[in-house]
Amino acid sequence: MVSTHNKDKPWDTDEVDKWNIEEFKPEDNKSGLPFAEESSFMTLFPKYREAYLKSVWKDVTRSLDAHHIACELNLVEGSMTVKTTRKTYDPAVILKARDLIKLLARSVPFPQAVKILEDDVACDVIKIGNFVSNKERFVKRRQRLVGPNGNTLKALELLTKCYILVQGNTVSVMGPYKGLKEVRRVVEDCMKNVHPIYHIKELMIKRELAKKPELAEEDWSRFLPMFKKRNVARKKPKKIKEKKIYTPFPPAQLPRKVDLEIESGEYFLSKREKEVKKLHERREQQAAKHAEKESERAKDFIAPKETDYKSSISKSTKSSLGDRKRQRTD
Repeated sequence: MVSTHNKDKPWDTDEVDKWNIEEFKPEDNKSGLPFAEESSFMTLFPKYREAYLKSVWKDVTRSLDAHHIACELNLVEGSMTVKTTRKTYDPAVILKARDLIKLLARSVPFPQAVKILEDDVACDVIKIGNFVSNKERFVKRRQRLVGPNGNTLKALELLTKCYILVQGNTVSVMGPYKGLKEVRRVVEDCMKNVHPIYHIKELMIKRELAKKPELAEEDWSRFLPMFKKRNVARKKPKKIKEKKIYTPFPPAQLPRKVDLEIESGEYFLSKREKEVKKLHERREQQAAKHAEKESERAKDFIAPKETDYKSSISKSTKSSLGDRKRQRTD
């Protein structure tokens, strides 16, 4: 039932921005006491990320120390851990630190991943490995999401104001909440065989409509394109059947295997002689194949035909040059 108790709140004025995220400062923690319990999160990372994480871990520690969060890199187990300390005053920063190590494990570079510690940036790791069972089809659709030279991914990043990284079976996204929702819809539809270009066109139209204040309270569905999936039946080429000539006589009986062996004389050979014959035939086939391969390899070493060299100097000029040389020697 809809509530009928709607009264104006004295603090709900036009000056107040409900969607503004204010920074959490130490004085906002009125008790001033440390947290009652320690919160910690751990995530595993693949072997190929070990060298990179080892090189940037000092920067990770420095950035987390600013928020009073402790971190640990365990190379034996292949894990990263973040936990609160007695100086931590922001209860939500541990969730941001958890997202940071999750992004680092998914091959997001540190300069980009550290932006998750800001209040207006969120992240989402979309799993795409379980949408398609066929590996070739999965690779094809994942490449369709990236596009030629990464153009499709760049267009999505510009329209949604998000950072997108396609890596393995996941897609890591960073940006505002509205952009994350749009990117998830595009990625999931792409893995369900809906081309991203349809969503890109829709996002471009929405961005242009948002610039017009007179359309702020109107329904935009009449402006958006409607793409329907069409299954067009393709005509298969008809096979032309050749008319057979009618004959009242049945076809001749095919010879048996034994009859063929008797004709070739193989039937009267002993077991050992049959094996020797098969061995000889196999060796002849191998020799023929070897000769073919050798001839193909030898083609690379055949010198190309060269045209005969012809001097550009005519005989008259050669004779005049010879006379000049003789005069100089005299």
